[in-house]
Amino acid sequence: MGIVVLTMKASVIEMFLVLLVTGIHSNKEMTKKIKRPKFAVPQINCDVKAGKIINPEFIVKCPAGCQDPKYHVYGTDVYASYSSVCGAAVHSGVLDNSGGKILVRKVAGQSGYRGSYSNGVQSLSLPRWRESFVVSESKPKKGVTYPSVLTYSSSRSPAAQAGETTKAYQKPSIPGTTAQPVTLMQVLAVTADEATPSILPKPSSSTASTTSSPRPQPVGYRSWEMDLWSTTTYTSGQNSLGANPGEMDLWRPGSVLLDAGFVPKEELSTQSLEPVSQGDPNCKVDLSFLIDGSSSIGKRRFRIQKQFLADVAQALDIGPAGPLMGVVQYGDNPATQFNLKTHMNSQDLKTAVEKITQKGGLSNAGRAISFVTKNFFSKANGNRGGAPNVAVVLVDGWPTDKVEEASRLARESGINIFFITIEGAVENEKQYVLEPNFANKAVCRTNGLYSLSVQSWFVLHKSVQPLVKRVCDTDRLACSKTCFNSADIGFVIDGSSSVGTGNFRTVLQFVANLSKEFEISDTDTRIGAVQYTYEQRLEFGFDRYSTKSDILNAIKRVGYWSGGTSTGAAINYALEQLFEKSKPNKRKLMILITDGRSYDDIRIPAMAAHRKGVITYAIGVAWAAQDELEVIATHPARDHSFFVDEFDNLYKSVPKIIQNICTEFNSQPRN
Repeated sequence: MGIVVLTMKASVIEMFLVLLVTGIHSNKEMTKKIKRPKFAVPQINCDVKAGKIINPEFIVKCPAGCQDPKYHVYGTDVYASYSSVCGAAVHSGVLDNSGGKILVRKVAGQSGYRGSYSNGVQSLSLPRWRESFVVSESKPKKGVTYPSVLTYSSSRSPAAQAGETTKAYQKPSIPGTTAQPVTLMQVLAVTADEATPSILPKPSSSTASTTSSPRPQPVGYRSWEMDLWSTTTYTSGQNSLGANPGEMDLWRPGSVLLDAGFVPKEELSTQSLEPVSQGDPNCKVDLSFLIDGSSSIGKRRFRIQKQFLADVAQALDIGPAGPLMGVVQYGDNPATQFNLKTHMNSQDLKTAVEKITQKGGLSNAGRAISFVTKNFFSKANGNRGGAPNVAVVLVDGWPTDKVEEASRLARESGINIFFITIEGAVENEKQYVLEPNFANKAVCRTNGLYSLSVQSWFVLHKSVQPLVKRVCDTDRLACSKTCFNSADIGFVIDGSSSVGTGNFRTVLQFVANLSKEFEISDTDTRIGAVQYTYEQRLEFGFDRYSTKSDILNAIKRVGYWSGGTSTGAAINYALEQLFEKSKPNKRKLMILITDGRSYDDIRIPAMAAHRKGVITYAIGVAWAAQDELEVIATHPARDHSFFVDEFDNLYKSVPKIIQNICTEFNSQPRN
């Protein structure tokens, strides 16, 4: 019996060992079967935008050649999701133009994207966008699983051309439930920057029934637009797309609500919504190109000149918040090809440049500069007033007319003249040049900033970036400051008893007439006023009023004081109360009006004003002492002192005073 029991135990043990060995072997086989394949890095094309890829973080491989300008990039360091993934990688310096692997991570949308030129790629500026991304070197993070197959927002992804298997976007389903169809607004919420409403299906009736009651249908509103509208649920706090209630006021008939904002229906087509750059705000200039269309340039060189303009337009990032650009072609006579407000983005402007045809004739650059001064920079042609005016003159060889006088008038109008001379006159050709050293006579400053000499048309393209850098350096555009917008002007007004109430009002009208001539704002010319008798009174300082209408109203409100005439004390008071608070970069102008001889000494106060750089104009009326006017006035006294025999003739001196102020400003050294 014992032997039987032992035999049975041995059999059980043997069976257990067999099962154990079998189980271990089976587990090894199962482990082999479920072993994950090696991670494969997805390949994408240069034109794939981050917004097309749904994955929040992924590693991809970019091909070579993504530095091409046609692969648009928006932003710097942080890029709008409408950007080319690979183009952004090159711009950021993570990749060079030979391609490679990168790590991409989605981040929140930004309120604005700044364009910049980096690593051979010009990125563009863009206002608020719904989603952003950053790129870095392809170093996988520990514990993070990266997809070997990317998920795209549509089944027809550009990456499919690279041989990659892609997935159509589906709404994530909850385990244990039946997957629901994706509604139209859900698709738009994910792919607002790729929206193509004309090919999207209408939402089902079941979807519409889950929303709140639709708004009344506006007249002329298309049925598919109402379907878009009816899929949006509104609450007292936010709508289903995240728009704040205050933003709902922006809705208007004929618009469609997208995640990125309100888009006019005329912008919706079968193509993707291209974000329109507002332009580079760091380069807000109004720019005129004067191109040489003379017969001597030839067709081939004229084409090179047009390509140069197109390259500049691309590098500038044209837009209403940044640089605007127009073109004038000159030959015998100049003509505007298009003005500042004709084209509001770089692509449209490049297309317009391509359509320009050559005029022929002589190379009358001087006539062209005069034309631009009189006609181009007007409000009707898109001049914005607050942006510096820049005129870039391209000349093949040398002009066939004189440019110095025309350029001087342009500079006095606040236009920054740049000259680009291509293939200038060699030694035996200089006898044909009407104005030797014409470029230095024409440009805004003879410091090398405003003139470029190019040895050959075939290397003109190398001047694109140097020119763009100079044009956008608004701090150095000195000719944007004119005699009308660059001063702090302090009026020192005699309110003594001999003036009288009626004549005092005439003096105030004279002050108003002078003030009207200037461009008045916080950053342009500022006006202040002091009235004096034996005593002095600050009527208003430079920082009190910042518009022309406010200044003129303030002048009208000045009340007549009456008393003695202490002109010397008034000058000292004005230096302390007005000009001590003048801005460092402003010219300081004192305009003193008096009708009699001073009771105190004026020599020491006048010398103090001159030492402090205050340009003083002395205006005498009736019984004013001519010798005192000449002492008060800045040297030469003949340009800074004026005398009229009666108050009613004060208005006659206004044009001459303004002319002298501007002549003095423009005669300052230009180096």
